Amino acid sequence: MELQKIINRAMDLRRQYEKKEQQLYGSPSTDEDIAQGLLADANNLVKLVMAEHGKREILHSAEKLGSHLSHCLWSVIVLAKMQDVDLEQSFMETMDKLENHLLETQE
Repeated sequence: MELQKIINRAMDLRRQYEKKEQQLYGSPSTDEDIAQGLLADANNLVKLVMAEHGKREILHSAEKLGSHLSHCLWSVIVLAKMQDVDLEQSFMETMDKLENHLLETQE
């Protein structure tokens, strides 16, 4: 699946959440709220990875990893859109920089 389809799906869901948040709370979540949610999701992801290495006990941790990774990806996509970051372009530029750094350190 190409990245743009994933982004579109994530943003479709975000719009649905915005409507629900408006009904429930009077306003949709802010980028700060989404970032805090990402932090919580990342923390849960760390715990699952630790469980996979025997450092925590979480039932069915392997089965939960994909869902938690997806939550993190959703938050990153939504934050990028909220901050007007072209995630695809930024990702490719960052990968180029990391690759160049890696090549420089191997010389």
